[in-house]
Amino acid sequence: MTRKLWKVGTNSGNDGCPTLYTEPGTDTYVVQGNPVTDHAEVAQLDLADGEAAVTVPRELLANFGPRGPVHVPKLISFEDFSGMFAKLQHSAWRLETRRRYASDEATDTYAQFLAEGRVDWDLDDPWCAGRREQSALGKRFERVRILDEPPTVGQRYLLDNARRNTEVGEDIRVLARARADELGLPREDFWVFDARVVALLHHDDADNLATVELITSPVEVLRYAQVREAAWHFAVPYDQFSG
Repeated sequence: MTRKLWKVGTNSGNDGCPTLYTEPGTDTYVVQGNPVTDHAEVAQLDLADGEAAVTVPRELLANFGPRGPVHVPKLISFEDFSGMFAKLQHSAWRLETRRRYASDEATDTYAQFLAEGRVDWDLDDPWCAGRREQSALGKRFERVRILDEPPTVGQRYLLDNARRNTEVGEDIRVLARARADELGLPREDFWVFDARVVALLHHDDADNLATVELITSPVEVLRYAQVREAAWHFAVPYDQFSG
C-alpha cells in the first residue's frame, strides 16, 4: 500500500533536496538527501540489506525535525534479561524497593519462612552455584533493599534470603524507606550492569514482574548510576538493620 507523505520542510529552495517528509498520523519520517555512494563510506555504516543512507545538513533536522524527545520503551524478554547476568563483565547492582514480590510467595522457602521464621537455604542449587562461580572470577554482585519500619513479611523474608546471597558472594545492604525518601531515591526496581546499561523492572498491581525495559542512553544510565551511589553510601549491611 502506497503511503501518503506530507512535506514537513526543506532548506533547498526549489530543487527539492534536502527535504523532510512525514506520514500523517504516525511518528515516521522520510528524509530526502544526497545518497551516500562512496564504497569506503558505506562500509562504515551498519546498513542492512535494502537500506540506504543520505546526507542532509544539520539545519534541516534542527528546523523541521521533532521538537521534543519521545520515549519509546525497549522491552526485552525474560530470557534475554536472564542472559545479561551471564554476559556481564564486571558488576551487577540492584535496587529493590517493593514491599512484596509475588514470585517469592510462590516458593517453598517462603512457606517455610512463614511457618518457622527462617529458611534452610540450599547453597548448592543451580542459582547459587552460578553466582558463586561468577563471584570467584571477581565479578561484583551488590544490592540495596529498601525496608519499611517495621519491615513487611516479604521484606523480612528477603532479610533471611540475604544470608544465602552473602554466602555465594553477593554484598547485600539495606536502607530504611524514610531515609530513601529523604534522599529522593526513586521507587523503581532496577539492575545496573557494568555501569553502562540498566534493566528497569516493571511490576503489575499484583506485584508480579510484568516487563523488563532496557535502558542504554548514557544520560539515563548516569541518572541510575547516581541513584546507586547515593543508596550504596547511606545503606548499611543487612545484618546491622535494627528496624
